[in-house]
Amino acid sequence: MGNPSDHLANERTFLAWIRTSIGIMAFGFVVVKFTLFMRQLAIVLQKNITVPEHGYSSAIGIFLVAFGAGIGLLSFTRYKRVEQQLNDQTYKHNHVLTTVLAVSVVLMGLLLVVYLIHSI
Repeated sequence: MGNPSDHLANERTFLAWIRTSIGIMAFGFVVVKFTLFMRQLAIVLQKNITVPEHGYSSAIGIFLVAFGAGIGLLSFTRYKRVEQQLNDQTYKHNHVLTTVLAVSVVLMGLLLVVYLIHSI
């Protein structure tokens, strides 16, 4: 059956991954809606704010939402796999999910930096 504290730790880890995926999806939503917000702000303030017509913010935001959902799915499969390993007392640590997230966040950050530099 496994140690109850191990199962509780596994559950806390799963919930942390879910919070991370929700945060990534929320950030993606904000990125998609930012251009719309800038247009509305220009109307309210009656200012001429230049907003690019064909930017990449929608594509980047949609990708972030999909990526966050993917992280949520991967975290659930990891949670179930670890739960089974704890029950069988055959636990083996796996770095795949943390590696995927870390590499992806760094790549997204670099892509956003390049995008922001080119949009100045």
